[in-house]
Amino acid sequence: MKAVRVHAFDAPPVIEEVTQPVLRPGRTLVRMEAATVGHIDRTVWRGSFLKHPPFPYTPGVEAAGVVVASAVYASGQRVWLRGSGLGTLFDGTWCELIDAPDEALGLLPDGVPAAIGAAFFSPSTSAWVALHDVARLSAAESVLVTGATGAVGSLAVQLALDAGADVTALVADAAQAARMPSGAKVLVLGNEPGSSMDSISADLLVDTVGGGVLAAALARVKPGGRAVLVGYTAGNTLTLDIAHFLQRDVSLLPLNMFRREPAGRAAAPDLLARLADGRLKLDVQPFALESAAQAMDWISQRGHRGRAVLTMGR
Repeated sequence: MKAVRVHAFDAPPVIEEVTQPVLRPGRTLVRMEAATVGHIDRTVWRGSFLKHPPFPYTPGVEAAGVVVASAVYASGQRVWLRGSGLGTLFDGTWCELIDAPDEALGLLPDGVPAAIGAAFFSPSTSAWVALHDVARLSAAESVLVTGATGAVGSLAVQLALDAGADVTALVADAAQAARMPSGAKVLVLGNEPGSSMDSISADLLVDTVGGGVLAAALARVKPGGRAVLVGYTAGNTLTLDIAHFLQRDVSLLPLNMFRREPAGRAAAPDLLARLADGRLKLDVQPFALESAAQAMDWISQRGHRGRAVLTMGR
């Protein structure tokens, strides 16, 4: 069978023929239909993650497919896969057939395409947990979302609107503004970080980009408000005027989905139901399995929309 293999940190991933896995206790054989290429995969690939599988390894922490054999799941059952060491402790999902830990699987409804099933978990559960578990969002609060056209940002906007919040979506340009859902106020960021945010005042900031945008957006949070830190694509450092920050009394709340994965898994069935009936939308960009390197490059580019998904040719 075919699998993507990485032989060294930062080395281009390559397609290789590997031995098919066999069923083992506590694991399920799944025929892959789609596998997500995410920032965590790049982090492991670059050697910046706390742990990594032994070389050579197959990347991939998320996917969707069909059960081939299992002591827990029925043959033919559609499933999504996430975590439990996939792609971080041992071989992951960028392959045609995988033996995954039973606990990594969840049921995928028939109304959800495989590409969405592969891509939904990280952004949708991150947005849900950021809003409801970390920030404890209340209806009618005002919410500012940075990076609002990204996967997490776009879902945070949709979920905050659904919760009854007054939502302002921060985007980079007019083209991104046109993609925002009705009901959200849209603010196009100027050439300088924060240059167009002066009129904003929010109870809650959901920041998905970090860097200078985060620093500027923090100043728009009301005293006593909260800021949930989700991502850092615009930079992973933050400089604070501590005296000014103490006077503003804003809570900085990091989102750690490894620690909060149980909450994400608990929310997953409802989030999948919303994706199935169209109440939530998630953009995906398909790539062939052989194009894993291009997919990793694509997600590193500023302004990309949605999630990269490797599709398995049949």
